[in-house]
Amino acid sequence: MKKLKKEIRWFSIMEYEKEENYLSKRHLEGWKFKSVTFPGLYTFERCEPEKVIYQLDYNKEEIKHQSEYTRMFEDCGWEYLTEFDGYNYFRKPADKMQQKEEIFCDDISRLDMMNRIFRGRVIPLILMILCILIDTIVTDPSEPGWIPVFFRVMLVVYVITFLQFAVKYFVFWKKVKK
Repeated sequence: MKKLKKEIRWFSIMEYEKEENYLSKRHLEGWKFKSVTFPGLYTFERCEPEKVIYQLDYNKEEIKHQSEYTRMFEDCGWEYLTEFDGYNYFRKPADKMQQKEEIFCDDISRLDMMNRIFRGRVIPLILMILCILIDTIVTDPSEPGWIPVFFRVMLVVYVITFLQFAVKYFVFWKKVKK
């Protein structure tokens, strides 16, 4: 029987909860998360099926203080796994939790993470959208080749990703501000 399994999955920048559920489901199926690399290649290792909660935190700034950052979560029983593209991965067996636990103790800290995602991922995304828009406007649409088509497809992907973030962010922001 295989000891390692690789799967390709893609989650947008605001689908961290969907990714957490995906990792928990794989663990329950007997595959614990080991790592993720570009372009969304997840590596799992065979294990005993167990209910495990996975949590992600986006915090590129804490890479400078990685040991202090991870110790803070480990002191609360969370196992630090890895970092990928600014997201830090943690897990904790469900049977070691007192109640439903999350690495965020309140909505304000979750909103703070969303703000870090905005600064670290959405602002560069907006810049990419602008660059592609300028290139699309300047490029002659009758020009042969795959590059103009590629830019137009990427523009659509970036705009959809940005809109997903914007909707989720503002819905959550309104909830927190009430």
